[in-house]
Amino acid sequence: MARIGRGIKAFGRLIWRIVTFPFRLLWRCVCAVGRGIRSVFRAIIRGIKAVYRAIIATPGNTIRGIIRFGKWLYRTALMIRTKVEYLQSESQKWKVFFSTLKAPYSLLRMLGFSPQMALTFLTVGTVAGGAVGVTEVLADKSFSAGDPGIYTAPTDQPIFFEDEFNTLKLDLGTTPVGLIEISDTTVGTAYTGSTLPSGETNGIIIGGMPAVVDPAFTETYLLVGHMIVDRWRCKTLTLTNIEAHELIIQHNSADGISIAPVAGIPRNRGINGGNRAEELKTAYSTYDQIKLTAATSGVNGQVDVLRLTNLYTREPCVIDRVKAGTLEITLNEIGGDTDLATKALVVSNSVVYKKLTNTDNIEVSMTIPAIQ
Repeated sequence: MARIGRGIKAFGRLIWRIVTFPFRLLWRCVCAVGRGIRSVFRAIIRGIKAVYRAIIATPGNTIRGIIRFGKWLYRTALMIRTKVEYLQSESQKWKVFFSTLKAPYSLLRMLGFSPQMALTFLTVGTVAGGAVGVTEVLADKSFSAGDPGIYTAPTDQPIFFEDEFNTLKLDLGTTPVGLIEISDTTVGTAYTGSTLPSGETNGIIIGGMPAVVDPAFTETYLLVGHMIVDRWRCKTLTLTNIEAHELIIQHNSADGISIAPVAGIPRNRGINGGNRAEELKTAYSTYDQIKLTAATSGVNGQVDVLRLTNLYTREPCVIDRVKAGTLEITLNEIGGDTDLATKALVVSNSVVYKKLTNTDNIEVSMTIPAIQ
């Protein structure tokens, strides 16, 4: 009986499984679909979270990227700057070296020797060794630093200098200069312990060169777009052999004045030249003498703006052989003998102008400028 009972139960369970199988299969399908839907929703939620985190993190990542790029750019710029400074220092050494090599020849030419004679001296070796010493080259003198010496555009370094040479001499030629500015400077015997160079009588000399210095020398002029002479203190100031489209002489006081320029038709001018020499500026210096000339035979000096302001000397000052677009002589004090009959400020009849402003120039008795 027991076996029959167990058999009936087993048969009943089989019938039940057969009857409920479609329902169980449907349930499994429903569960599988539910798991799939859940996985899809989870993936969507994960995607939304990832996008959200990316949006939140983007500013920080961007800033960090910019910082990394800035650091890289700074390191690169620093490296480039280091290389450029090194190349500039090497270039400066070579520039001074080559300027030194040509110094003996240039000095001989400035002393009046012909090119052939200068080359002859250099060839036989009579002067080639003594112009500039090694220690002087290493001193790295410059026009902008106010060092005396002989300078030629376009370089800021002198082609000649030595400790005993306290003249500022600037020789201009074929290379035009955009701006030359000399200001706030004492010249000649106006400061304690100074003397004029041997054989010289003028403290300041500006302009070209006459032909009389050498039979083979061709007269030169200083060509200027705008020349400004203001606040000079000289014993005398003489202007000769000048052509100026516009001549302005005003607000000067002098121990005797003679202004006698003549009318003409000088053209207006400005100095171009494309890649001109760098600007030459110096101030707050003391020199035995200042010379700004065109010292090469037949080659006129060229400067667009020449500004000479607050120069103080006890010696005569000379401006000679200048062709200018505009020449201004303003606010100068000239004199030293307390005699109005002798003319301290002289604008000679070799000065030719097209437009003239001559106003408010007065004669005042003056003693010689004091030693500073």
